[in-house]
Amino acid sequence: PPPHFRSLSSTWWMSSSTSLSAGSSRSSRSLRGSSQSSSRSLRSLRSSSSRAGVFGARQAGHVRATATDAPRIEKTENAKQDAMTRTKRAVFPFVRVVGQDQVKTALILNMVDPKIGGVLIMGDRGTGKSTAVRGLTTLLPEIDVVEGDAYNSSPSDPELMGPDCIDAFRENGGEPLPNATTVSTPLVELPLGATEDRICGTIDIEKALAQGIKAFEPGLLAKAHRGILYVDEVNLLDDNIVDVVLDSAAGGWNTVEREGISVSHPAQFILVGSGNPDEGEMRPQLLDRFGMSVEVTTIMNSEERVQLVKERRAFDNDPESYLEAVMPEEEDLRKRIAEARLRLDSVVVPRPLKVKIAGLCAELGVDGLRGDLVVNRVARAYVAFSQPEKTEVEADDVAAIVSNCLNHRMRKDPLDPIDGGYKVAMMFRKIFTADEWEAEQAAKKKAEEEAAAKAAAEAKENPRAGKKAGAWGGLP
Repeated sequence: PPPHFRSLSSTWWMSSSTSLSAGSSRSSRSLRGSSQSSSRSLRSLRSSSSRAGVFGARQAGHVRATATDAPRIEKTENAKQDAMTRTKRAVFPFVRVVGQDQVKTALILNMVDPKIGGVLIMGDRGTGKSTAVRGLTTLLPEIDVVEGDAYNSSPSDPELMGPDCIDAFRENGGEPLPNATTVSTPLVELPLGATEDRICGTIDIEKALAQGIKAFEPGLLAKAHRGILYVDEVNLLDDNIVDVVLDSAAGGWNTVEREGISVSHPAQFILVGSGNPDEGEMRPQLLDRFGMSVEVTTIMNSEERVQLVKERRAFDNDPESYLEAVMPEEEDLRKRIAEARLRLDSVVVPRPLKVKIAGLCAELGVDGLRGDLVVNRVARAYVAFSQPEKTEVEADDVAAIVSNCLNHRMRKDPLDPIDGGYKVAMMFRKIFTADEWEAEQAAKKKAEEEAAAKAAAEAKENPRAGKKAGAWGGLP
């Protein structure tokens, strides 16, 4: 062939051989890569099988250890359970709280009559407010509930049943529900960061995603039903949260309307709030919802402070022995509270005393009628607890509790230096002991007139009497 054909053919041959060699090299590299990956897969399978064998051997060893050492493991579980019980009960006892008699009295009276409306405890930090509230759990009696119910429903009282239990109660013909059990009275603490959904209840997201149905998930108000709801730093909560809690506490029911769900359930609990007034005040509308209020101050008595340190140190060193030592005192107080609950219905307030209570609230300018109701209820609970031999409230009984019932309901004047409790005490004397009050006021007025007449007589005899040197401008 011609020379140029020979050159073209040689060029084509060279390029073809080059491409073939490149392709063969790529194929060989891919084959080597495949063999390497196969080797890696084989090694991984071998390692997995070896690990599985080791894990199986460990499991077999664990099973053999469990079968042979059952008594030791059972003893360990019992020790863990005892430790959990001790940790759960490691709360400073209510009966050993030093001082703060007004706080303890207010809490006890609310346990005697839960319809009082709760307690608001305001005062300095570190004065034992939270300690006294948490110590109530050992004093409250156990309650009968339906096992597995989220509302602490009573098995026999329809007024204390949740939605599910009330339907079952009706289907059962009004007979007590089965699966009843006894539990301790719940103490639920409401944290500052709680939302309205968490308090009232909301949609059960788990059931909505898994089953595609709208179900209600109860909140903290349902858990606190038939127990105590404790709100620490209540003055720092949002107003809408406080409104929801106080509405449920006053009415005894919680109603939820949201996202196609309408649920109403009982929410009867003892509301206890505490806080430091230096961190913020509460609105008067919210203060009026609390049945009683107590102002706590730091203990200034040296003997009481030493006793407080001694009691707390003994509790911290050995809580179990300390709680065992105070158990008789707690049992005695628990018995007194239970007996006072039984006597409460037999204690009455005479009509003349009711009229004076109404006049006292009117003279103090208390808005609404909650003050009248609370004073009557607290006075009956006070007599039922402290004076079991009496069945009728007297003026001295009202005097012991009236300041804690009306002090926080009075209109506050920031320019008025007189304390609200002092005003309540003075007005009480004016209305309940009118004769003594009038005699005392007449004697006081007479003394003032005599002092003024004496000063006028001295000024007439000596015009310079009572004046500083150089203050008199008259001529000699």
